[in-house]
Amino acid sequence: MTHALADQPAVAYGHLGQAMVHFDDLDALGILHNARYALLLERAITAYWSDRGVAYRGGRATTPDVFHAVREFTITYRAPVTGTGPIAVHFWLEHFGTSSGEYAYRFHSLDDTTTYAEGRRAIVRLDPATMRPTPWTDAARAVAGTLLRPTSA
Repeated sequence: MTHALADQPAVAYGHLGQAMVHFDDLDALGILHNARYALLLERAITAYWSDRGVAYRGGRATTPDVFHAVREFTITYRAPVTGTGPIAVHFWLEHFGTSSGEYAYRFHSLDDTTTYAEGRRAIVRLDPATMRPTPWTDAARAVAGTLLRPTSA
């Protein structure tokens, strides 16, 4: 895995980043443990939003949009990741509603010849006082707009 993402063309929508697979992410067979995909995706999405000001800093949320919960996570495994090093993660928003959002994602080799896994992740923004769904802010909508997959005509 010596290719860099810089060698790849830009994606048409969403964000293409890297996830680093470490030795302790592997199972007894030497492949990426199935539970680690959710963690690697969470880190990639968190880094994207954090770079755009939606984060925890100094023990505090920079915006109320940080307070959300995963409602659903689905994954289909296509091929095993068989060692350590960087892999590509492409994620985008299929939908961003009043208080919810639905990501789609794909883990693949840096040269994009192998898809390792793909799936969906749905989230709901919550009011921390009531734990009930509450609308996203305009700031979150602006960031989400950079991740939305265009609808076909």
